[in-house]
Amino acid sequence: MTVNLHSIFGNTVNNIASSAGFLPVLRRRRSSTWEDIDSERVLQVLVHNLDGMVFRCAIDPHWTLHFVSDGSRGLTGYCPDELEFNKVISLEEITHPDDRQRVRREIGEARRGSGRYRVQYRIRHKNGSEKWVLERGTVVLDEGGQRVLEGFIEDITEQVLSQRQLADAEMRYRSIFEDSVIGMFQTSIDGHYLAANRALARLYGYEDPEALIVGLSDIANRLYVASGRREEFKQRMLDTGKVTDFESEVYCRDGSRIWISENAHVVYSPDGEALYYEGTVEDVTVQHNYRQQLEYQATHDPLTGLPNRNLLQDRLQQLLRLAQRKGTHGTLAFVDLDNFKFVNDSLGHGAGDQLLVEAAKRLKACLRDSDTVARYGGDEFVLILGDYGGLSDTLHILHRIQEAVAEPIMLDGHEVRVNCSIGVSVYPDDGEDLEALLRHADAAMHHAKQLGKGQFQFYTESLNAAARDRLALDSALRRAVQQEELYVVYQPKVDARGRACGFEALVRWDSEEFGSVSPVKFIPLAEETGLIGQLTWFVMRQACHEAAGWREAGYPHLRVAVNISPSLFREKDLAALVRSVLDEAGLPPANLELEITEGMLMGDVQRALAVLHELKAMGVYIAIDDFGTGYSSLAYLKRFPIDILKVDRSFVMECDAGAEAMAITRAIVSLAHSLNLRVVAEGVEKPSQLAVLNALGCEEFQGYLFARPLSVDAASAFLAAPPVRR
Repeated sequence: MTVNLHSIFGNTVNNIASSAGFLPVLRRRRSSTWEDIDSERVLQVLVHNLDGMVFRCAIDPHWTLHFVSDGSRGLTGYCPDELEFNKVISLEEITHPDDRQRVRREIGEARRGSGRYRVQYRIRHKNGSEKWVLERGTVVLDEGGQRVLEGFIEDITEQVLSQRQLADAEMRYRSIFEDSVIGMFQTSIDGHYLAANRALARLYGYEDPEALIVGLSDIANRLYVASGRREEFKQRMLDTGKVTDFESEVYCRDGSRIWISENAHVVYSPDGEALYYEGTVEDVTVQHNYRQQLEYQATHDPLTGLPNRNLLQDRLQQLLRLAQRKGTHGTLAFVDLDNFKFVNDSLGHGAGDQLLVEAAKRLKACLRDSDTVARYGGDEFVLILGDYGGLSDTLHILHRIQEAVAEPIMLDGHEVRVNCSIGVSVYPDDGEDLEALLRHADAAMHHAKQLGKGQFQFYTESLNAAARDRLALDSALRRAVQQEELYVVYQPKVDARGRACGFEALVRWDSEEFGSVSPVKFIPLAEETGLIGQLTWFVMRQACHEAAGWREAGYPHLRVAVNISPSLFREKDLAALVRSVLDEAGLPPANLELEITEGMLMGDVQRALAVLHELKAMGVYIAIDDFGTGYSSLAYLKRFPIDILKVDRSFVMECDAGAEAMAITRAIVSLAHSLNLRVVAEGVEKPSQLAVLNALGCEEFQGYLFARPLSVDAASAFLAAPPVRR
């Protein structure tokens, strides 16, 4: 059919093109310009090349199409011949059934008004798919004077779906934001809330987000307890664009305080400008308090509340730095309660504990806030005194301490009097580090006891005479190393089912001159005299040799533990030396466990870290021995590549004495497991202790309940025997 498009669609196409920008040449022009153009050809090209369908249809129940452009194929799947005059299908039929009534209503309203309309609806494509279309048209009179519709239909499926996806995403985000149980926020860079959800409002004690936004208009000064916290938050954002686990103490609306953890990031504009911060807030008060409790337990004595050895190290370092800077002296006093053992034995441990608590209070009351009283262990206390201005001031405070301690105390209805012996060392005259000052103060304290107790003595060179006996013992120990008077015994370690899982190698000494010498006596001597290295290598060679034999005998997973002195970490190529011992014995590294003390953690940390990483790379296991009695802290434990934590026997001995007695043991086990460490309880002597420790989650156990240290033959027999059941 030949159609004069100019006569039919001139106005309609011009209106559509003008509004959509398709045909600038058909905008209102001078008549002379339009007359010079082959308008029929322009319209033919335009109509049949538009990305959509140009149409004319009757205003009847079928929207009978009088003309359809070639764009119908791409839009509907039908060619013009199939659509015109409803030969195959009508426009009404391809319109989605749910949209037909609405489309007819909106076009009807246009007929009664301006005649122009714009409507979105769905159509069914010939292939069965569904499309969204936009129809724009106008009511006009055809050549016969009948009212018809002329217009243009285009595919807007992608736009509609994109808009819906965006709306859905916004709705989901809003739902997450509003309904989340975690506090969520948006804040301006200068520090006020732009948005907050209900969870955050509840967390801070506000009725709703709007009340929070009004109430916390100045975040820096009205939210954070610590001044400058918001500035630190902003600085981290400036540095990295985000904050992670940003913990702070904050005020709630009622004035109470909680601890929160914030995770947030900067939201930037397309131009890279920081627009605002958004993130989440969680209440971590319980976790924070628990960590604080663990930190406190790690640095304070559970009985007296005084600083323990951990904190003593830090406080003394502070004193030494201050004294060095000012060129002054610092004083360290070692205090031992006289006759404490008599009180403990006669009135019981409970009375002994009361005495220690009261003594701690009295010692603390005698000192200034800047001084430190620490419980060193048992009935021993260490005092760190600042510069008191001279010897006379120091003597005055020592006399005051003696008088305070000597005051009577009522214990279970008994009036008890105790004295104290005090040894004093002075920095820098008697030493420049904690070890030297403690050693010299301890020597002075023992000298005071020898003089009759209840006295104090300063360390002097004359006390070195008391070391002559130790010199003789040192000579004997050197001969013992050379003449093989030393031997190794093995104390079993068992699992919860009583099966042997390893041995701890321990050195023993039977001296011709001194008889059987306790390790408590000769090990510290070996440390001081430098013999500890030879002792350690002797024990390691013996232990690795025996472990290799046990491995060949059918115990491939058995580990032997060897104690390593902190001083050995100062040796070069320690890892290489350990490797040579293993190679010599033919023992895989996984069968060797090296035990280090907590004191090592506070030495040359970088050196120790390097050595331990070398050992770990080799494949040996690393254990912390006597945990709870040294200087380590949570921060240090996290830094070191440790596999095993051994709970000190002092905690094991009292773990079955009730909830308070097991508190620190529980804390240690919990701390170890939080760091993925295996826990060994040493010094287990009673089934009740085993039951408690097993319930707390200890994996291995060691002590007289299972076996005393055994000879090589006895250890082999222990392995062959049935599991120990207690």
